[in-house]
Amino acid sequence: MKMENKSYGGKMMMKSICGVDCTKCEFNTTCKGCAETNGQPFGAECIVALYCKKGDTALRELKEKLIEEIHALPIQDMEEVTELYALKGSVLNIEYPLPNGQMVKFWDDNKIYLGNQVGKNGSDRCYGIAADDKHFMVSEYSGYGSDAEVIVFKRWN
Repeated sequence: MKMENKSYGGKMMMKSICGVDCTKCEFNTTCKGCAETNGQPFGAECIVALYCKKGDTALRELKEKLIEEIHALPIQDMEEVTELYALKGSVLNIEYPLPNGQMVKFWDDNKIYLGNQVGKNGSDRCYGIAADDKHFMVSEYSGYGSDAEVIVFKRWN
């Protein structure tokens, strides 16, 4: 796997392991680069880099399998999930209330996960999807993650 340096705004950027243009990412000033850090750009694992290193089709196969799992859930009003994107944990890691009232986060802010946000049919609420290669979660929330609740959190794969 060949990694190439390139300059952007005076800053040398490494080509990513997955081929994404890192210069367009809002985190490019704080990211150490996945090629340079062997798939741990924020000091924790990137699932995309991990699966890209496994071979040309590994990431696509993981995404397809995960989307199948999501579609098998009995969530009638969730819009169809057609793609999963690399998302930094801090972006998708909203707080959820436990039955005892305690607020918790489920994901590591520095890892890169697969995820997406889709609409809830007939509502202004959304469904958020977050996953790694061991667990996935579907949650429901209002704008900007308010009034969040976990719909499904399960071990998979």
